[in-house]
Amino acid sequence: MQLFYDPGFAPPRHTLGEEESKHCVRVLRLAEGDPVHVTDGRGTLYECRIVGADPRRCTVEVVTAHPDFEPLPCRLVMGVAPTKNADRYEWFLEKATEVGVSAIVPLETDRSERRVFKPQRGEKVITAAVKQSLKAYRPELQPLTPLREVLEAPFDGRKFIAHCAEARNAEGKAYLPAALRPGEAALVLIGPEGDFSPEEIDAALACGFEEITLGTQRLRTETAAVTATVMVSVVNGMKNRK
Repeated sequence: MQLFYDPGFAPPRHTLGEEESKHCVRVLRLAEGDPVHVTDGRGTLYECRIVGADPRRCTVEVVTAHPDFEPLPCRLVMGVAPTKNADRYEWFLEKATEVGVSAIVPLETDRSERRVFKPQRGEKVITAAVKQSLKAYRPELQPLTPLREVLEAPFDGRKFIAHCAEARNAEGKAYLPAALRPGEAALVLIGPEGDFSPEEIDAALACGFEEITLGTQRLRTETAAVTATVMVSVVNGMKNRK
């Protein structure tokens, strides 16, 4: 299945943008009458056929629409500090999109290595991952946000912070898969290469965040972020198999 993305898709007939049209007609060599699939990124998957194979303005006609196509079992928001190496963060964006995430918030923290985040490249990485993994829901990439704004913002669900410091409570840190209940919304925070500062950890706990561990291994920022995303997916996958 070839999947194309157009956030402004308007049935019953729609002309794709120049980039998608070029990929469809010139790169894939699709012609009039060939089937294609298009998503608007908001949950609808359209089965279409090409009615105008122009490499600059490819027009498709909807055959069948599938609203709410394979929705995520829960809302997952990942707040992750951008890494010093931009490629590593883009790797996280790609893998998190493939696994399944609702939104990604780049965090500006006390120990951030990068304090400028340009979203244009990240948006392209996410779009490519949506198409490659055949998803009808496209994650939202938010702008670089100071950590304290995220801590104080309302969130209807569980809030977790993963950090490498000693646990603040006597019970210790909870292991994320054991702490998370299937189906509930989750916000997970992952810090920069130097971890969250003690003041940031204390502020998060004061705002209702639960401190968690992802295991005994020492993980890079982007690896920890992908690991947390996979853990949430596995917990909710177990629910769906029951």
